[in-house]
Amino acid sequence: MAYDAASNSLEAHWMPFSDNRGFKEDPRLVVKAEGVHLYDHRGGQLIDGSSGLFCSPAGHCHPKIAEAVAKQMTEYTYVMPFQAGHPGSFALAEKISRMLPEKMNHVFFTNSGSESVDTAMKIVMAYWNARGESRPRFVSRERAYHGVNIGGVSLSGMVKNRDIFHATVPGVMMLRHTYDPSETFIPGGRSAHNGVELANDLERMAQTYGGSNIAAVFVEPVAGSTGALPPPQGYLERLREICDQYGILLVFDEVITGFGRLGTAFAAQKYGVEPDIITMAKALTNGSIPMGAVACRDDIYETVVGSSKRGLTEFFHGYTYSGHPAACAAGNAMMDIIVEEDLIARADAMIPYFESALMDGLKDHELVKDIRVAGLMAGVEVHAEGGPGMRGTELQKRMFWQGLSVKFTGDNAIIAPQFIAERHHVDEIVDRFRTTLDRMRDNG
Repeated sequence: MAYDAASNSLEAHWMPFSDNRGFKEDPRLVVKAEGVHLYDHRGGQLIDGSSGLFCSPAGHCHPKIAEAVAKQMTEYTYVMPFQAGHPGSFALAEKISRMLPEKMNHVFFTNSGSESVDTAMKIVMAYWNARGESRPRFVSRERAYHGVNIGGVSLSGMVKNRDIFHATVPGVMMLRHTYDPSETFIPGGRSAHNGVELANDLERMAQTYGGSNIAAVFVEPVAGSTGALPPPQGYLERLREICDQYGILLVFDEVITGFGRLGTAFAAQKYGVEPDIITMAKALTNGSIPMGAVACRDDIYETVVGSSKRGLTEFFHGYTYSGHPAACAAGNAMMDIIVEEDLIARADAMIPYFESALMDGLKDHELVKDIRVAGLMAGVEVHAEGGPGMRGTELQKRMFWQGLSVKFTGDNAIIAPQFIAERHHVDEIVDRFRTTLDRMRDNG
């Protein structure tokens, strides 16, 4: 579909997380996508350097997903999810459970990562209520991103995501973030220092407020949206130990890392630390239809379900579109594609080349402050200029017209190639990134 400036000013759409005024003066519209490429309304081709928003590792417009959704739309388009169901949601939950840690065999469907986080918070509350315990406090982390619903905003450690939204959940405490500015360009992205010390913030909170008052700790195994911060060595392991000591639930927000981004199905397997609850979304449907999910340990599910008399609703939560037939069709197709095309192994095999290409191609550039790699995802931080986020925002706009789509948060570019990408695609991403940096350096 072509863009006709004469017939549409674009003013009617209030865009999310965007410079609305600047965008509508100089729109950057995608009108077609296929595989690793996007096509803009001027006829240009872009390579997708961030898998959309980490959503589309199998490539855009995958024919198997398109076919599955189209077929579903001719059979039934909606089924009420309350006290009714359809086969697709049960099939998808089963496929997801095969990829999860062994003791996680129950999946609750949502429509986004934000909804998954809020759902996880409510599962935690329901669990402790079913056990007859009052645990009013949650723990999150500085620089955390857990979505944009009120629960996720309450857990957020990114100031611009919360500073004007005051009606947040009380009782949320923040661990320190794990970024050490004295350590840059770390091979493999993981610091060997301070992991246990930073995790011991939770021990101090338990000693100060009472461990029995803390319901759960929410962490992204890799803090994604803030600029790809991998966990220091020993960090997640120590959090698990402290949670076990005080009976605190550990929640991994794997909305970004889930389904292969680190070369394993979930970060839990990559780092060898099993949480009690995992949130997921994004790659679940290859970004084709909105969908999220929450998985929990079997005993958490059994405790909540067992707390109610038979015949009555056990968990008073859900969404009109939970387990929507079209989303389930897309999710089932995506789970099959992951297996049939060996996507996780392909991602894992690409990780060493991805890291070396980024370091070789960008580390020495005057505008680059740091590169942090976690699996097939990296944060490339540029030196700020004109205020926080000004340079990064401008770079994202310029890169679009340089033929590269990359997601920036502030002055951090997050590069996350699709799992179908080949080495020459990674090289192309790095080359176009550097060319844009060169032009900004030379011409302002």
